[in-house]
Amino acid sequence: MARNTQVPADHHAPPVTQTLARHVATHPSRGWSDAVEHEAHRTFLNWLGCAVGAAQHESVHAALGAVQMLQPAPQASVLGRAEQVDMAGAALINGISSHTFDFDDTHLKTIIHPAGPVASAVLALAEHRGLSGRAVIDALVLGIDVSCRVGNTMYPEHYDRGWHITGSTGTLGAAAGCARLLGLDEHKTAMALGIAASQPIGVREQFGTMTKPFHPGGAARAGLMSALLASQGYTASPRALEAPRGMIQTVSTKYAWNEITDELGQRFEISYNSYKPFACGIVIHPSIDACAQLRAQGVKPEEIERIELKVHSLVLELTGKKEPADGLSAKFSVYHGCACGLMFGKAGEEQYSDVIVNRPDMVALRRKVVATVDEHMAEASVDVTALLKDGRQVHVFVRHAIGSLENPMTDAMLESKFHDLSDPVIGKSRTNALIAACWKLAGTADVRTLTALARP
Repeated sequence: MARNTQVPADHHAPPVTQTLARHVATHPSRGWSDAVEHEAHRTFLNWLGCAVGAAQHESVHAALGAVQMLQPAPQASVLGRAEQVDMAGAALINGISSHTFDFDDTHLKTIIHPAGPVASAVLALAEHRGLSGRAVIDALVLGIDVSCRVGNTMYPEHYDRGWHITGSTGTLGAAAGCARLLGLDEHKTAMALGIAASQPIGVREQFGTMTKPFHPGGAARAGLMSALLASQGYTASPRALEAPRGMIQTVSTKYAWNEITDELGQRFEISYNSYKPFACGIVIHPSIDACAQLRAQGVKPEEIERIELKVHSLVLELTGKKEPADGLSAKFSVYHGCACGLMFGKAGEEQYSDVIVNRPDMVALRRKVVATVDEHMAEASVDVTALLKDGRQVHVFVRHAIGSLENPMTDAMLESKFHDLSDPVIGKSRTNALIAACWKLAGTADVRTLTALARP
């Protein structure tokens, strides 16, 4: 059989690798609105709480064990633990821990979880070098801008092909953030992006396993290494993103180049970040919200004959596991999510423990949930009807769930979520100090004062 050697069409691609490199290298420090600045601190706070909260999870134990086999010199902290490892290892492990509970931030336009790769890489490098919180916030905003703008360019086709877009674009965001921290010029920043463009990480087949949170961790480590290589003069194609056989045209059939260039330096994608009130896939959140509302209206689990959901097709595609066997797989079960909302009125990490997932009353309740695809239902919405044993019906329609841009979590809600995650790991007093340090990050002279608080 003859090989197909046809080169993809160039589609008049603009020089986006150079454009993004210039943006990262030259944009002024704190060159954005107060609203963007505040969102950056919310993003960092939420990411850090998720990372500390999962510090004792078996996936973090396993990853730390593997990293320690390399006998690295201690350079940066493993958040929520006493150990320190090399900065690339810290980027990997903290990226894994921040995504392990599936409780991290979401850029809703692309379903990217942007902080995991970028913040994990940036904080590890900044801690090793004793850099300021101002430098970290700048790198976070600009790194997330790179990953999400590239995501906008390719989504949804890239995601539909099976790529986990958090990992594939996160490598670029981590490289950009670390290039900014290192003070690389436009040329070397382009080289960092070019090196990262050869390392897209993650396929969706891994959802529901430990390898899903590896994707942001692996992206953080790869992006950090890309920036370090570029800082030493290592080179890459200056068109690594846009060329016919560059990253974007290789991994996607959509190339909306304007998504990278439109309002660059004026509109920042971190402004479209959202935060999860529930520790599971974002597409389940409307259903959990609706079931929690049913509970608040007095519907009791023992009264339920059946729960009928009308959902967007992506809900069942991503979270259609009817009989999850453990907490990890339950995060991809809309049925378990609904049972949590009805039984507890919430779906935090505790509700995704193996014990609760396998509790007989939870198994019985989720088997009463019937989900069907409604082609008219928006991805962010759900229509839920509870049919009760006495013949009554109770209906809830959620257009935008709590945690969405239209119905965002407040700062107080984020702090409460942080406490739920962090208190069992480092204690309430230390958590209070860590939360305060997060809100004051931009004014911190050395981020090591913050990372010291994140260790027990």
